[in-house]
Amino acid sequence: MEDSEQIVLAEMLQSAEDAAPVEAVEAVTGAIASALNALGVSLLIADLSGRALVRLTHQPGADGPGRLQDEEAAEVLPFDGGPYEQAVRNQVPQVLPGNDRWRLLAPVTERGEAIGLLEIDLPDEPDAEVIARVARTAHALAFVIIANRRHTDLFEWGQRSTPFTLSAEIQRRLLPPSFTCEAGAFTLSGWLEPAASVGGDTFDYSVARDVLHVSVTDAMGHGVASALTATLGVGSLRNTRRRGLSLTAQADEANSAIARHANIRGAYVTAVLGRIDLPTGRCELLNAGHVPPILVRDGRTTALELPGNFPLGMFPEAGFRSGEIALRPGDRLVVVTDGMRERNAADLDLPAALLDIAPLHPREAVRALSDAVLAIAGPALADDATLMIIDWYDGHGPRRTIAGADLSRASVPPG
Repeated sequence: MEDSEQIVLAEMLQSAEDAAPVEAVEAVTGAIASALNALGVSLLIADLSGRALVRLTHQPGADGPGRLQDEEAAEVLPFDGGPYEQAVRNQVPQVLPGNDRWRLLAPVTERGEAIGLLEIDLPDEPDAEVIARVARTAHALAFVIIANRRHTDLFEWGQRSTPFTLSAEIQRRLLPPSFTCEAGAFTLSGWLEPAASVGGDTFDYSVARDVLHVSVTDAMGHGVASALTATLGVGSLRNTRRRGLSLTAQADEANSAIARHANIRGAYVTAVLGRIDLPTGRCELLNAGHVPPILVRDGRTTALELPGNFPLGMFPEAGFRSGEIALRPGDRLVVVTDGMRERNAADLDLPAALLDIAPLHPREAVRALSDAVLAIAGPALADDATLMIIDWYDGHGPRRTIAGADLSRASVPPG
C-alpha cells in the first residue's frame, strides 16, 4: 500500500471516529469522494432478507425514496441478476459505463460476511490500480460499519424491509452478529427464514484458537413464549461454552435451565451442538431430539447416526451422549431445523437440493436452499426454517483473501 493511500485510510478512519455513529458512513464516503475525485459515493447495505440491497440516505426536510423514519430514507433495490447482485454474490468489483461517468461497485465484506456495496461514480474509466484501491477502501469501510452499528439502530432499521414482531425482535438478539465466517480450515454460514409467527429457531457459533463451536436449536411452540424458551436455551449454552464445559455438560445445564425456568409447562428445545478441532478435523456432535445433521461427501449425502438424546428441558434428569466423525477436506456439514421438513416444505428433495448447491459458497448455499423451500412451501412458512452449512478444507491457519473475501473457495458462477 502506497504512503498516500495509507494517509487516506488514516484520514478516513479519523473522519469516522470524529463523526457521530449515525454520520460515520457519510463522513467516510465524503473522504473517499475527495480522495478519488469522485462524482458521487453511496453505501448500499445488504437487506436482512438476503435478496436485496438498501440505499441509506439522510433526507432533511424532504421526502426520500422508500421507507422514511425521521429524516432517514431506506430505498430497497431487489436483486435482479444484474451487476449489483453479481458484485455481492461473486465478491468481485463491477465496472459500469455511463453517458458521462463510470460507476464502480465494490463489495463491502469482512471475513466473508457480505455487508453491502460501495458505489462510486468516477469521471473516467477506472484502471486495475484504481479498482484495487477502491476494493481495499471498501474493505476498510466494512470495519467502520461493524464498529458503528453497535451504537445506533440506523443500520438495523435500514436492513429491515418488513417490520419485526416482538418475538422476532427477541429471536434476532439470539443470533450471532455475523451469519458468515471464513477461516483457514473452514467456511461457515447460517440462515434463518422466519415464519409469520416466530418458531423459536436459532443458530450460533464461536471460533476459539483451535476449536469451532456451533449450535442449531429449535424451541417448541410459536410467538413470544417460544422466543423466551429459546432465550433460556441459547443463554445457557453460551454461558457454559464460555466457561469451557464439554458438549455433554453444556447439554446437561441447558436441560436443567429450561426445565426449571421455562415459562411454559413442558417446554423443550431440540438442538445439535458441535465442536470441531481445527488442527485435525475431529468433529464431536450431540443431537438432542433434533433433525439429524447431514454430511455431503464425494457427491453423496448421509444423515449422520448419532447417539439418541431427549430434547433439552423435556426430562430434568436426562443424561446426554455425543458422537464423533472425522472430517475430510471437501466435506460439507449441514444442520437444519424441522421447518425445512414440515408440511409443504417436506416436498423438497433435500438430498438432491444439497447436491445441486454443492458448488456454492456456504453464504450463497444457505440462501439458495432457503429460496428452494420458499418456492415449494409458499411465501409464508408454517414454521421457521433454519440451516447452517460448514465447509471443511483442513489447513488450520491464515487464509488468502482479497478485500475481505477468499475468492479461491466455492462461489457463484459468473452470469
